Amino acid sequence: MKKFDVIALGELLIDFTDNGLSAQGNTIFEANPGGAPCNVLAMLNKFGHKTSFIGKVGQDLFGIKLRAALEEAGINTANLILDKEVNTTLAFVQTLKNGDRDFSFYRNPGADMMLTADEVQDNLVKEACIFHFGTLSMTHETVRNATKKAIRLAKENGAVISFDPNLREPLWNSLEAAKKQVEFGLSQCDVLKISDNEIRWFTRENDFDAGIAKLKAEYNIPLILLSMGRDGSRAYYKDKRVEVPSFLQENTIETTGAGDTFGGCCLNFILKYGLDNMNEDRLLEMLTFANAAASIITTRKGALRVMPDVNEVKAFIRSKIQKR
Repeated sequence: MKKFDVIALGELLIDFTDNGLSAQGNTIFEANPGGAPCNVLAMLNKFGHKTSFIGKVGQDLFGIKLRAALEEAGINTANLILDKEVNTTLAFVQTLKNGDRDFSFYRNPGADMMLTADEVQDNLVKEACIFHFGTLSMTHETVRNATKKAIRLAKENGAVISFDPNLREPLWNSLEAAKKQVEFGLSQCDVLKISDNEIRWFTRENDFDAGIAKLKAEYNIPLILLSMGRDGSRAYYKDKRVEVPSFLQENTIETTGAGDTFGGCCLNFILKYGLDNMNEDRLLEMLTFANAAASIITTRKGALRVMPDVNEVKAFIRSKIQKR
């Protein structure tokens, strides 16, 4: 038995989300705890899973608040380091009229970039059933080395490797550099969560099935999860392809954290059934639940602190099915 169901490594930051105008007409930004890996862990904790995070924040106002937010969510912070020299990374998120988001990052440098391989606790990584990471911990050499060390230790100790590219173009020197690190992630993972725009960018295929076929042929990934926004999601597992529509609702305000919520729910089902024991019914159950949870999170500001409870998601699914 491993001590932790899921351990994630990567960025922990403040998402400043647009929250209207002040009386003077100035934009008000709300400081939400964020960072894709921790959003995933926060959702997993709603299922009662034991989780831990590996990363670095600044020893500043924001870093201290972020550590408290993780502890509040039940995420283990034994390998969360506070940097005395470099400040916590900040992201300003603006939702555009078409629903897309525009990110402005304050990360030159940011504390999450400064995690070193020596700071990764070997014994902690060895206790993971699933190890999860993305590409924001691959943008710079120092944290990239830390990520690769953790992946190696996790694989050597039998962990399932989960990867979400979570491409943020402004953080890369070039898209070619980003592609190289995505290729590395694809070569290491057992579970891939990828978005519609990422699969098109990486494979240069507009047809999703054709793009997934390329990935399966090149990297032989056991389970690929494709999130398609308003069009729902798909799971590609062995010779199976399962698709579930999204749960659209009128009170959606932003999509920050929706993909992370979706991914966390899917990892729960892998923990529940085992990666080798998925079938069409289980994939259908997984995608339905994950789509519903992602739909709920789009009605809330931020993600990490406001992940939906399991019973809330189940009730939401029942209400939607009854209306169909």
